[in-house]
Amino acid sequence: MQLALYQPDIAANFGAAIRLSACLGAGLHFIEPCGFPLSDKVLKRVSLDYGGLVTPVRHMDFNRFCTAVHGIGGRIVAVETGQVTPLHAFTFLRGDVLLLGRETEGLPEPVLQRCDAAVSIPMAPGARSLNLVTAAAIAMGEAARQTLWSDRP
Repeated sequence: MQLALYQPDIAANFGAAIRLSACLGAGLHFIEPCGFPLSDKVLKRVSLDYGGLVTPVRHMDFNRFCTAVHGIGGRIVAVETGQVTPLHAFTFLRGDVLLLGRETEGLPEPVLQRCDAAVSIPMAPGARSLNLVTAAAIAMGEAARQTLWSDRP
């Protein structure tokens, strides 16, 4: 199970995604360009002391990301508002990579069309969207429940 961020906008959310991935033992990918300058100094600052537990994999564009994921037999599962399949009704596989879009815009339609599947997190009527890493934590938790934690009490 892995997490991927498409063109992340906010450095603090990127840091929280690093911590989430580290705590769940999940890989982390990010697809450029980022909406903030990404230097070693910024990466160290936002990841706090979790930086040694996960090494984010940088992809220069979405095509290269797709090639990398599909090259290892993984599926790209978009987590995006407005999708027909609710998160809890989807069957996750261990090799899935959960893809979340930009904080300001989500995933563009051409990106969604290239994903192997797309799910949404059910929300209360009138609610628009969750914080990026909150949504990632919910989705990763459900994927881990189905695949990684299914044999644990």
